Amino acid sequence: MSIDLSGAQWFKSSRSSGSQECVEVAFLNGGHVGVRDSKNPAGAALVFTPSEWDAFTTGVNDGEFDRP
Repeated sequence: MSIDLSGAQWFKSSRSSGSQECVEVAFLNGGHVGVRDSKNPAGAALVFTPSEWDAFTTGVNDGEFDRP
């Protein structure tokens, strides 16, 4: 899958501190979601399909990734 990220509007969580050690997210065309490291904005980004992103956010909300 090849998606143009040049016009993406990246943002950090409102719960993120002012540091540069965060992930950034961009909502892309076709419902895709981009994720990148804020320390390296010119580096690689992951792109998720809408169903992949929904599965991830559902898992986060359900505590699937909480530490024991």
